Amino acid sequence: MAEMRRSVKDSVFTYLFKQPEYTRQLYLALHPEDTSVQESDFKLVTLENVLTTGFYNDLGIQVRNRLILLVEAQSTFSVNIALRMLLYLAGTYKEYIEEQKLDLYGSHAVELPRPELYVVYTGDRKEVPETLRLSDLYQGVGSAEVEVKVLRDDGTGDILDQYVRFCKIADEQREKYGLTQQAIDETIRTCISENVLAPFLASRQKEVLEIMVTLFDQEKIAEIHDYNVAKAARQEGHQLGREEGRAEGRAEGRAEGRTEGREEGIRAVVGMLRGMSVEQKQIVQKLVEQFGLLPQAAEEKVKQYWKQ
Repeated sequence: MAEMRRSVKDSVFTYLFKQPEYTRQLYLALHPEDTSVQESDFKLVTLENVLTTGFYNDLGIQVRNRLILLVEAQSTFSVNIALRMLLYLAGTYKEYIEEQKLDLYGSHAVELPRPELYVVYTGDRKEVPETLRLSDLYQGVGSAEVEVKVLRDDGTGDILDQYVRFCKIADEQREKYGLTQQAIDETIRTCISENVLAPFLASRQKEVLEIMVTLFDQEKIAEIHDYNVAKAARQEGHQLGREEGRAEGRAEGRAEGRTEGREEGIRAVVGMLRGMSVEQKQIVQKLVEQFGLLPQAAEEKVKQYWKQ
């Protein structure tokens, strides 16, 4: 449940800050001193090739070939974000090097945009560190370090503060109305009335509605299939266990039932999301989150069941 709620808000996050005017507002929230920056100074460098790399990030922005901002939205706090950011940064630099045709083996130093890494935390946890470091994840002194600054609501009313408020309103309406169209409608209505992302939501209400409806529908499907997989595993395990009549048989039956039920759940999720015109890379990510598959295994399952 937490994963899908995060996906709903992250999808709005990505869509919001892909718009040039809001890309600029985001940058100015982080660098208010650079008032001369123009919308044309920004280039989106978000990683999207999940089927190949197994990773994609929420938002990557290149500023005038001198700065790369990687920004993640997170409602469930994770100290592992520093490691994920390292992978995102490596992928972003790889694409930059290929695009600029830089010679890594030459005698002259290549020039890279300076990285800044941020996570926007929208959850309820009161105490979170201001900075997350890669070195927090290993013992002793290492040769590599990554620092990620944690951002949260600060009462400034800037675009980041409004996004955090949007997330809290979305959570409140979801708790009140569940996974329903009313929850989505009330989220948008409340935000506009409270001047939270109001111009964005008013001008792009149709697009935001489509994002939220699609992801709410996916969460409903996930809940149904979680239930069905567990039910199938229990029934199959009990039946096989009764037929064997022994403790060993019951254990084996339960294991077989869980395996078969899980596979059926994977097949059904692929089929239903495909029917909803969800892209393959999004289905791969869903299988990774929902069933704990490795990205490569999830990609193989999508290919296996895509035409069935």
